[in-house]
Amino acid sequence: MVDEKRFTQHISRQYNEELARILNRVMRMGGLVEQQLADALLALTQGDSVRGERVVASDYEVNAAEVELDEECIYILARRQPAASDLRLIMAVIKTITDLERIGDEAERVASMALHLLDEDRRRSPMAQMQALGRQVRHMLAGALDAFARMDAEKAVQVAEQDIEADRQYEGIMRELINAMMDDVVAVPRAMDIIWSARALERIGDRSRNICEYVVYFVHGKNVRHTSLAQMAKELADDRRK
Repeated sequence: MVDEKRFTQHISRQYNEELARILNRVMRMGGLVEQQLADALLALTQGDSVRGERVVASDYEVNAAEVELDEECIYILARRQPAASDLRLIMAVIKTITDLERIGDEAERVASMALHLLDEDRRRSPMAQMQALGRQVRHMLAGALDAFARMDAEKAVQVAEQDIEADRQYEGIMRELINAMMDDVVAVPRAMDIIWSARALERIGDRSRNICEYVVYFVHGKNVRHTSLAQMAKELADDRRK
């Protein structure tokens, strides 16, 4: 559940309830996406085709949640005409649900690639490294959603910093797969499925970082997109000293 103390309380009880409902629905959408990712990783690493098919079949739920939340945000923008922190909150929600929907798409991509792989393909692939990357981005997504629920900018920066490790793991997988394709042309189709899966996982890390940036934007009113992690941390530290 979202910490409602993190956003402005209004004279209108209905307005407060509208904001709380939206934020709690974002968290439910986040839970759906977390489950998609967990199932997709089991499909990829353990050959669990039932979970893989479940991810593909359930993507409509995440898409529907995004559409409904987007409509609610538009309603609040039109009726309440929010300003200052309320406006930043609604903008952060709109951007967050967009990234959650795209994380769901990436999880579906991993599941689809997993359904193409044979058990032999998994034995010959860098599956241990893929499992490590999967754990890393799952941890990032969970952390980003926790930071969003509490609107905790410091936690958000800590989670965003984990993207460095996700990128490092992704680059290692890519090097290994490229070498495998150079050594054995027959391995190319199998390697390409793993490459697309690794790329999807790396993108989930990037989008989890995006959610963290929206939290910083809401709390501090600063757009930290396209800034380095060091600069993001410095700006938060400067704000604390004011």
